[in-house]
Amino acid sequence: MCCWTGTGASIAANKVPGVRAALCVDAATAAGARTWNDANVLALSLRLTSRQMLTEILDAWFATEPSTAEDDRANIALLGDLEGAS
Repeated sequence: MCCWTGTGASIAANKVPGVRAALCVDAATAAGARTWNDANVLALSLRLTSRQMLTEILDAWFATEPSTAEDDRANIALLGDLEGAS
C-alpha cells in the first residue's frame, strides 16, 4: 500500500482484521517487520521512496520469512491477542 507519507496507508490497512501492515522506509525495516512481527502488508511512502530504495525494500520483504524462534512466535501471538481485544 502507498500514500504520500505511508502513515495513512498503514493505519487504514491495520483496521482490517488479520492485517499487520508495516510502514517501511528501508530494507532493514522491511526485513525486521517480516521477521519479528510477521507483517503481511507493506506500506510505503511515495514521498520518501526512491526507485532504488523501493527495489531494496521489496527484495528484503520478499526474501524474509517470519521468525520461528519461540520468543518471536510468542510476540507475534501477542499481536494476535491484541487484535482480538479491540
